Amino acid sequence: MKRIVYLLALACATTQTQAETPEHYHYGMHLDIAKVISQTLPQGCETGEAQMVYLDSKGEQHTLTYLRMGEGCDY
Repeated sequence: MKRIVYLLALACATTQTQAETPEHYHYGMHLDIAKVISQTLPQGCETGEAQMVYLDSKGEQHTLTYLRMGEGCDY
């Protein structure tokens, strides 16, 4: 019984780790974004790496990394 509980916990941890591996955006990539959970934006006026965690239409969580201009520019 203890082995089954241990294996189940290990399987859940492995699935969670895989979902947290960010995918890098490339031009023309199809995105299925149903709900944005969180977003991290670069600071300053330079182009930097941003990250978005979202749910797709099936309810699966994804992490996407992409480039964009930073926040806080006074143009």
